[in-house]
Amino acid sequence: MPRDNRERFLAEPRVGVLGVTDSRGGDRAPLIVPVWYGYEPGGEVLVGTARESIKARLLRAAGRFSLCVQDEGRPYRYVSVEGPITAMEDPIDPAVREAIAQRYLDPEEARAYLAATSFQLKDDILFRMRPQHWRSADFAAFAADFAEKGAGADGSTG
Repeated sequence: MPRDNRERFLAEPRVGVLGVTDSRGGDRAPLIVPVWYGYEPGGEVLVGTARESIKARLLRAAGRFSLCVQDEGRPYRYVSVEGPITAMEDPIDPAVREAIAQRYLDPEEARAYLAATSFQLKDDILFRMRPQHWRSADFAAFAADFAEKGAGADGSTG
């Protein structure tokens, strides 16, 4: 995808899948977890989590993470970003937490969610990541090409 398309795609409210190296020892694959996140084109990826969670411990240890978001509707699209953590804010700014909740929930649901989880404010922290490496795909062109070839498979021209 062109840069502006992939940044707009990442800025849409999608559940992201965060990946971080699991440094707890042994034969562990990366930790992969779904997350709500914040992003504005040209900015940083924002992810909040509990201060003492496994995710937070691994993020602090690794100093970087990946985030992948996708559109499961046809034609499939995805954007994956990876980069260094540029800041950890402890505790999370209530306004940032509110903005992320409002990104995913309608206003009434967001108010109810924030009220029901207000106790987490003292325990939640925010990680900021600067996208350094991007991978993306928009299979619309592939699907169109595939459809054209499929339509002509019986010898018809349209």
